[in-house]
Amino acid sequence: MKSALILHGTSDNPNKNWLPWLKTELEQRDYKTWVPQLPGADKPNIERYNDFIFSSDWKLDEQSVLIGHSSGAVAILGLLQALPTETKVDTCILVGVFKDTLGWDSLDGLFETPFDWDYIKTKAKRLIFIHSDDDSYCPLEHAQYISGKLDGELIIRSGQKHFSIGTAGEKYRQFLFLLELLSDQTQT
Repeated sequence: MKSALILHGTSDNPNKNWLPWLKTELEQRDYKTWVPQLPGADKPNIERYNDFIFSSDWKLDEQSVLIGHSSGAVAILGLLQALPTETKVDTCILVGVFKDTLGWDSLDGLFETPFDWDYIKTKAKRLIFIHSDDDSYCPLEHAQYISGKLDGELIIRSGQKHFSIGTAGEKYRQFLFLLELLSDQTQT
C-alpha cells in the first residue's frame, strides 16, 4: 500500500500550512498517511525524531513517500541515514531544506551526526528538492549543495519565500505544485 510520511518544521505542528490539506488529498488517492506531531519541535533533534518514528507502528518500504518542510526536510535526511541497509523508500520531497544550523542554537540537534551522503542517496529511488529563490530562512545555496551531494532533482520556484502561510500568505494552506509533482512521480 502507498504510504506518505509528512514532517513539519521547527516549532510547527501537523495542522499548520499545507500539511493537513496534503494529508487529505493523499488519503483521497488511497495513501495511508501520517503527519505526526514531532516531539520537542521547538528544538528539532534527529535522534529524538527517529526514536519516535521507529518506535511507532509506521513502516517504511518501497511504496513510501517522505515529505518534509524546513527542519522536517532535514529530519528526513536523518531518517534515511538511519534506515536499515535492506530498506528503501520510493520518493522523498524536501521543501526548504538547509545544511547547517543557520546560526540558530535550537537547530543543533539536527546536525549532531554528520550526514553520510553516499548512504543516504541509496535509500530512495527519487530525491526531489523544492526551494524558493527568495527564502529568507534557508538560502538557496543550501538546497543546491544537498541536492548536488545526493544527485537529487532541484526545483527552484520563484517568489515562494519559505512555502508557508507566515512567509508567503494564505496560498500555502494548499501546495498544488507539490501534489502535482507527487502525482507525476508515482505514475512513472
